[in-house]
Amino acid sequence: MLELAEIEHTDRETLFAEVILPLAILKNYTYRVPYDQNNAIAIGKRVVVQFGKSKLYTAIVKEIGKLAPEKYEAKYIIEILDDRPVVTPKQLEFWQWLADYYMCNIGEVMNAALPAALKLASETRIVLNREYEIDKATLHDKEFLIVEALEIQPELTISDITKLLGQKTVMPILKLMFEKNIINISEEVSERYKPRRRTFITLNPVYSNQDNLRELFPILEKRAPKQADALLAYIKLSRHQKNVTKSELIEESGAGESSIKSLIEKEIFLSEDRSVSRLHFEEEDEAGDSFELSEQQTAVLQSIREQFEEKDVTLLHGVTSSGKTQLYVRLIEEMIHNGKQVLYLLPEIALTTHIIERLRMYFGVDIGVYHSRFNDNERVEVWQKVLSGEYKIVLGARSSVFLPFADLGLIIVDEEHETSYKQFDPAPRYNARDAAIFLANMHQGKVLLGSATPSFESYYNARTHKYGFAELTERFGGVELPDVQVVSIAQETKQKTIQSHFTSVLMEGIKQALENKEQVILFQNRRGYAPILMCKVCAYTPKCINCDVSLTYHKSSGKLHCHYCGYKEDTPSICPACGSTHLEYKGFGTEKIEDELSVLLPEARIARMDLDTTRSRNSLQTILNDLEEKKIDILVGTQMVAKGLDFSDVTLIGIVNADSLLKFPDYRANERGFQLLAQVSGRAGRRGKQGKVVVQTYDIYHRVLKQVIDNDYTDLYFTEMEERKNFKYPPFYRIINLDIKHKNPDVLYNQAEYLGARLREHFGERVIGPEQPLISRIRNYYIKSIMLKFEKDGISIVKAKSVLRDIITQYYTTKLSTGSIVQPDVDPY
Repeated sequence: MLELAEIEHTDRETLFAEVILPLAILKNYTYRVPYDQNNAIAIGKRVVVQFGKSKLYTAIVKEIGKLAPEKYEAKYIIEILDDRPVVTPKQLEFWQWLADYYMCNIGEVMNAALPAALKLASETRIVLNREYEIDKATLHDKEFLIVEALEIQPELTISDITKLLGQKTVMPILKLMFEKNIINISEEVSERYKPRRRTFITLNPVYSNQDNLRELFPILEKRAPKQADALLAYIKLSRHQKNVTKSELIEESGAGESSIKSLIEKEIFLSEDRSVSRLHFEEEDEAGDSFELSEQQTAVLQSIREQFEEKDVTLLHGVTSSGKTQLYVRLIEEMIHNGKQVLYLLPEIALTTHIIERLRMYFGVDIGVYHSRFNDNERVEVWQKVLSGEYKIVLGARSSVFLPFADLGLIIVDEEHETSYKQFDPAPRYNARDAAIFLANMHQGKVLLGSATPSFESYYNARTHKYGFAELTERFGGVELPDVQVVSIAQETKQKTIQSHFTSVLMEGIKQALENKEQVILFQNRRGYAPILMCKVCAYTPKCINCDVSLTYHKSSGKLHCHYCGYKEDTPSICPACGSTHLEYKGFGTEKIEDELSVLLPEARIARMDLDTTRSRNSLQTILNDLEEKKIDILVGTQMVAKGLDFSDVTLIGIVNADSLLKFPDYRANERGFQLLAQVSGRAGRRGKQGKVVVQTYDIYHRVLKQVIDNDYTDLYFTEMEERKNFKYPPFYRIINLDIKHKNPDVLYNQAEYLGARLREHFGERVIGPEQPLISRIRNYYIKSIMLKFEKDGISIVKAKSVLRDIITQYYTTKLSTGSIVQPDVDPY
């Protein structure tokens, strides 16, 4: 295939375009370019194509050439949607790398990368066949309903008919009606992104002359007072803002639309319809003042610069509140000065508000923000501003790596250890941190990884000199690290000094903080009220009908919820198994903590931050604003509260139950437990006063708790690395997990055993399993897992993936594979 720039062609020359479809298919398909579109086609543009019998999709042009496909006749491209490419050649290269590395299809990458509003899928539309005379007496009831509806409105969608008939499956009925010539079925696509348009009003330049304006006012006041009001309102608004919209003018003046229309017709006002951005930021005239770095920060900044001379990636290990963000700002400043773009990755949406406020103080308003809370149209606008080069700095969550950067000089991955950077479902199951390193390399840019508790993989790469390394050992401003106190739940329970789930030490600390007008954060890494409802007589526990998990009780809804598939059911008052009324809640989540605190401390203002309270668009921001403005005394939350929150009056952190973090059956439990405990502890006493952390646990002698108290990351690292080396885990080995899923557990057993045997033929003892995972059924699919461990200095991982792909592809050609799903997960950590 040839790139467009290499092709010399005439208008009548036949061209073919290889396109990427947003589907999980094994290969790309080639389509024929209509002759009259030869000069319009280009790599990276969106095109509408037919795939299958009738379905239309948006595809991205990957390559253009003159050779027709050998094994099938190429269909014509139906429409070219763009005047200029929306995807760059570098992005296409990045997509291909992601597909190869994470063992998925490039169509799945495209689906994840493009904002939904840039993807068009056809919608099936049903219309009456006007050439056919319908005898309604011969129609069945459901056919009659559809015909009646189509006589009222000219067309219906499949979803319209589904609602009309009150049943899920309607295609058999429609197929029969089509065969009887009663209806026609068509596919239609429409652009989902619509620019927001506003009418802007300006004063005719004739009236910029004060004399002309003075002559006009008395005439309007006498003949059309409402028009005079509108003119006065315009003059008032235009003094404070550059652009005045018609809607603003109507609101300010109290005049109706007819008054504005009359002023336009008289050519006193001029009007212009323009596209406007949906992205709202407060206007700021210019960047704010700079800041002074400490002596250690200055030395570390210079060290990072020097290491970037030799290394593409540098790890910045800085204790919590050491001023890593200030170093980021300096490096961003240098990149912008050199005309480069910067991507600042954050693991949690909650962090973007704080960071963007800081960055806008230094760089002004032209900073892009990209995350899942934006609607489809807003995401398209960010995409376009990055593509045009208008945004030099972009902050965002993991999906920001897909944006169309032109000249990326630096990627900052803040809190690089966070699991939020890893996407688990659907494919591509990528890690944004690792993807960022490849992305920066493509742009010949640099990557700075920052964390107070680095992932072992990154720390290992720094210690073995694959990455550069810099360290901030002091908190900014000389503030001491928080005092960490471990309290025995068992001891206080025995002494009867515990109140509900709060030890006397924690409760006393909370009361003292409230008395001092300070704020408290309580951490419990489980949402809901109680994870288990159990019968005290027969031990019956309600389970999800779709998943192999107990249902969690949520007091706010009064229902039992499944946190995996979303299933809900009413909470029983009697045991469905034995009829007993002796049901009790076991365990506790954030909802129960909030509930109990409101009883114990009725005067305290308590809020909760978890997935349940932050679902709506602005709810998270409201909680953070209330915390900032001291409208909240105690914030109860899941791990969301551990991710980079910076509030000056938070002096006490309470970890309600540390055991749930440290007793999890996973080789990373100690690493993750330390990271979470250290990070949440770091929210305390960040400015001025030393903070305090109370850790409640049944196992006060756990090694990790001592390491948290001493803030001894290196001791944790060396201890854990010895075990990982012995048991063949990362960073010494690479891991690929295979999840095999089927709705029948017996069929799944045979499928998993077959795949396990085939894998062992090629990889031998590197194959572990198939085994039943901790949760063996989700959304009615039973699951078996196979783990493959590859030594880093042994077998080529590229060759291993190639063999693995071939085995999976061959497996799907067998009868045995019917109904099964095989999901590879590369680097599942």
